[in-house]
Amino acid sequence: MNERDRNVVSPGVPAIDDATASDAPLLAELAARTFFEAFAADNDPEDMRRHLEKAYTAENHLAEIHNPAIDTLLVRIDGGAPVAYAQLRAGPVGDGVPPEGSIELWRFYVDKPWHGRGLAQVLMEAAKARARRRGATRLWLGVWQRNARAQVFYGKHGFRKVGAQIFVVGSDPQTDDVLLCELN
Repeated sequence: MNERDRNVVSPGVPAIDDATASDAPLLAELAARTFFEAFAADNDPEDMRRHLEKAYTAENHLAEIHNPAIDTLLVRIDGGAPVAYAQLRAGPVGDGVPPEGSIELWRFYVDKPWHGRGLAQVLMEAAKARARRRGATRLWLGVWQRNARAQVFYGKHGFRKVGAQIFVVGSDPQTDDVLLCELN
């Protein structure tokens, strides 16, 4: 497989749409699974369990879907279950982020079988487009300092470090880099 073929999303056609109330249970399952896959190996199992139980319930996701400050974008292949999602959240900004015109890329996850197939690129472009539609001129996020893969991905998409913040997993406070991207 050459480089060009590897960057094509296949098989199937990806569609990105807004999550609805009926998506909450599937989104909760996808969110918990992708978070676990990304971070379980580097975290205490009890802290991971506590975090997943607190953050990724169907009730929480239903509330997020209904919250006008949050946009939840789902990626489906050929109309199936979601395989990736992104959430944008309007509100307070992180360290080093100008409050005017900034919106947070709060969550951004792709199911492991879809890593390296170009789906994250498609989702990032959709997230940026949604941020612009909401009137944002900047997109910011927090990414764990130890998540090298994500750091590289975000760097390729124009994000640069502007600060740091604490993110608690269970009872473990961890340092996230705060990254900022100017939207064109």
